[in-house]
Parts: sequence; structure tokens; C-alpha cells
Amino acid sequence: MTGGDDSAKASETPESFLPGADHACFLCRAAASQADPAVADRANLVIARDERVITLLNRYPYANGHLLVAPRRHVGGLHELSSGEHLAAMHLLGYLTQKMSKLLKAEGFNIGLNLGRVAGAGVPGHLHWHLVPRWQGDNNFMPTVAGTHVISQSLEALWEGLRQGTTCEGDHGP
Repeated sequence: MTGGDDSAKASETPESFLPGADHACFLCRAAASQADPAVADRANLVIARDERVITLLNRYPYANGHLLVAPRRHVGGLHELSSGEHLAAMHLLGYLTQKMSKLLKAEGFNIGLNLGRVAGAGVPGHLHWHLVPRWQGDNNFMPTVAGTHVISQSLEALWEGLRQGTTCEGDHGP
């Protein structure tokens, strides 16, 4: 997913952006204040948010359930995260792996962070973790073969399932 995603721009215009936000960044647009948050969250595929982090479905997933977890602030380096942002993201990733294990019957996960364009970051100015569910015998090699993607569930249906009961608030750890 890149900052130039037309479908994210098609959602309603935010009422206000966070300080330092890049108005062209799809993550900053999703994290911004909206007149109708429920409509905007659906349009932007936002699963959950709090004052520090936001989670959304990847519009161009490597696998069913591919999520992005990002700080709400527009920062590109790990060293720029506050301790609270870093901890909130880690707790949320742990919670989401449990939720997707139950909801999608995921048997494992790839969690990755690409820092900088040369490392594969599609949005180098706004760091985000990729959370990709995996299953025994899945065909995860497909994205490397001529851009082929095999997705077994619509983003809309997955959004509905993940959105229900998911919050960024609270301690998701032990």
C-alpha cells in the first residue's frame, strides 16, 4: 500500500490532521479527525485506534487478514517513536495475533517493518508494521509470481469480523 492510494483519497476529507501529518499519507488521513468517524473508518479500513496507534487492513494484502499497525503520528524511524507508542504497537500486535488465530484460524504470523525506501517501505515517512497471518501449506509465494494474489475473503467481510470488539485501548499483554 502506498501513500498515493486513490481509494483512501476518495474517503471524506478529514476535519483536522494531527500536528506534523503529511496530508498525502494514507496513514495520516486514516489517523485524522473525521466528521463521521464510523463512515471514515469503514472507507479507510480502520480496525481500531487510540491516542497513540492505529490499525487498518492492507488494501493490497499479501494474504487474507494482512493488517498494518502504525503510530498515529507521521514518523519514519523507530528512534522517533515515544516509549508509549512503541509499547502500544507491540501490545496491539500481540492482541491481534490472538484475535486472528481465533477468527481466521491462523497458524502463524509474519510481522515485519520496512524502514526506508531501499528496505521496501512503500510509505517511508510513516513507519508501520505488517501483520500477515500464515497457514500450513498456504501459498504465500504467490505474490512473487507475476503479482498474483490469492485472497479467500473480501476485505469488507474481514473488516466486519476484525472490527467487532477490537480496541487499541488498554493493556493487551499478560
